Amino acid sequence: MLSAMNDPSLLSVDGLRVHFPVRGGVLLRQTGAVRAVDGVSFSIAPGETLGLVGESGCGKSTLGKAIVRLLKPTSGSIRFGGVDITTLSQRELRPLRRDVQMIFQDPAESLDPRMSVRSIIEEPFIIHGIGNRAERLKRVDELLDRVGLPSSAAERYSFEFSGGQRQRIGIARALALKPKLIVCDEPVSALDVSIQSQILNLLVELQKDFGLSYLFIAHDLSVVKHVSDRVAVMYLGKIVELASSEAIYREPRHAYTKALLSAIPSHDPRVRRPRILLEGDVPSPIDPPKGSAFGHRIGHARYEETVGMELALTEVADGHLVAADPCCLTEEDWQRVRSR
Repeated sequence: MLSAMNDPSLLSVDGLRVHFPVRGGVLLRQTGAVRAVDGVSFSIAPGETLGLVGESGCGKSTLGKAIVRLLKPTSGSIRFGGVDITTLSQRELRPLRRDVQMIFQDPAESLDPRMSVRSIIEEPFIIHGIGNRAERLKRVDELLDRVGLPSSAAERYSFEFSGGQRQRIGIARALALKPKLIVCDEPVSALDVSIQSQILNLLVELQKDFGLSYLFIAHDLSVVKHVSDRVAVMYLGKIVELASSEAIYREPRHAYTKALLSAIPSHDPRVRRPRILLEGDVPSPIDPPKGSAFGHRIGHARYEETVGMELALTEVADGHLVAADPCCLTEEDWQRVRSR
């Protein structure tokens, strides 16, 4: 286990950037960079679920993979249990692998079809030298039972199962080493609606039983609402709003968050919620606007004012952070953040 320092957060991310080089020409020189994650900061407390939402391509999955160090950050820092893991080598990261796991979006792609379910779940124990053969097989059966699958499933292959069952296998694998943090990368988006609630309920039960922390990545705000303590809204590689789940849904402050919430269908057909239709296209992460990215997209009259501004997250209410952006805040909120 990695030793902890005096840090109340289990995970602390500060100014994280993940840029991918763009190369061109005969010599394939770097001509630019895709700024997939561009200066993100947040923390997750023990036992907490932070929901991370935004449109496809905003950098959510890249951020999740950087946190578990499947991708190397360009700059910034990632601290887990008080230890900076940003630049650790793969060998130095091995103890971290026991504490931080990931559930992937598509279980069909993340489970090796050539391996039996037993081999898939047993593999983490073998890699980390945990238990003998009999102990490992017993643990596999226990994990299958815990995620709602019969022990007979161990002898079959992942392609023999439905999407929901495959995701249960992926969850069992993630639980194998008793992690403290699990990054859930859109774990229900590839599943039927009827199965989504079952998987979400399972994740909530497991969190209570094992004291897990989750970074729950999704593009569906209605899904995140039911599982998250806090919600971070991401747009073009940056977090633009961060607050408790209740505050985000009750009183969103950023214009982008309001637009996302307006797209959630009402459960009551008699209730007609006004829809905010976004105009314009999402800017390119290769050549992002010099000012407010969302203000540029919607052609806001104050966009030029934001060019060169530091649109950092600022507390607009107790525990409610929002990008200090005149294009995306009400005049009242804009004056409030300016005075802080």
